[in-house]
Amino acid sequence: MEATRQIVLNHKIIDFDYKIKVENGFGHIPIKEGTDDETLSKVMEECKEEIIKQNANYTIEIIDLNQDEDLETVKRFPRSITELLKDKLTEEEIEELKKSFDIIGDVVIVEIPEDLEAHKKEIGQATLQFTKRKTVYMKKSAVKGVTRVRELELIAGEDNPITIHKEHGTRLKLDVKNVYFSPRLATERKRVQEACEDGEEILDMFAGIGPFPIVIAHEKNVNITAVDINEYAIKYLNENIKLNKLAPNAHITAICGDTNEVALNELKDKKFDRLIMNLPGLAPEFLDLAVSLCKDGGVIHYYEFSDGFSQGIERAQIACEKQNKEVEILNTRKVKSSSPGMWHVAIDCKVTEKIVKAD
Repeated sequence: MEATRQIVLNHKIIDFDYKIKVENGFGHIPIKEGTDDETLSKVMEECKEEIIKQNANYTIEIIDLNQDEDLETVKRFPRSITELLKDKLTEEEIEELKKSFDIIGDVVIVEIPEDLEAHKKEIGQATLQFTKRKTVYMKKSAVKGVTRVRELELIAGEDNPITIHKEHGTRLKLDVKNVYFSPRLATERKRVQEACEDGEEILDMFAGIGPFPIVIAHEKNVNITAVDINEYAIKYLNENIKLNKLAPNAHITAICGDTNEVALNELKDKKFDRLIMNLPGLAPEFLDLAVSLCKDGGVIHYYEFSDGFSQGIERAQIACEKQNKEVEILNTRKVKSSSPGMWHVAIDCKVTEKIVKAD
């Protein structure tokens, strides 16, 4: 029967919603409903030729079966949310719907266009079924305020915003309603981790729940100071320090407060080998401070929203020039799209003291 199955498969007419059935010496291969007679005739002819070629002792015929009674359906997972919604929304509505979503542990956060919010429950249930998570929230606002949180509305599953997200061998506990976290920066966090060297003093100026510090300290023996103004973020950062196994000589210190004020107090007279500035909306305002906290030869990982790199590079050059320092651009990257034509960009800057030449 394998030769027959292969012929039917080559003609792309197998109905994969049903299992092939073997019973009483007969093999039943389900064929898509509506297959035209010409295709069926070609399949029959090729099958008969194969029987003669193999000198086999079996016959081929096409029969009608009661699908519900005679064939067993195949349990398969949907390939996309679109597939789950095709009977609930029109093609135009599905096209309009943003099918991208963020999966954070057991929580899914989706963005639904305003004109499709009437279908938010159906979209939520489809997302829940497709992702096999426990909770689906819909974005109700953009990220806003100094604490970087957004409004969320439950559209499917249980209303539990607290979850544990796994990334690069670490576990990150958070409350999606009270802190900011983007799983889309996982590759960027790994890249920064790989750039770090054992023994470095590192400052994460806007640490959130600590994804950069945790991922880095999980592999590297470094001393990280992690600052954030959101008290919920610092709460979970401290929990994440305990939750994860760090490198033997790694250490993370969490500080709750405004980075400007922390720099004048807890960080007074301190300098760092590496600084992380992942607050793209406000990072330009803190660039002078970062340069002042950077050791000679240290690296600043600077992030901003832009359509390219020239603006950020110029900002880094100006900040260094004001403090009689030089900047070398080590790397530039478009981390992810933030809006049409705009990017979350990364610029790696090496900062050195200017060498004054004697006359």
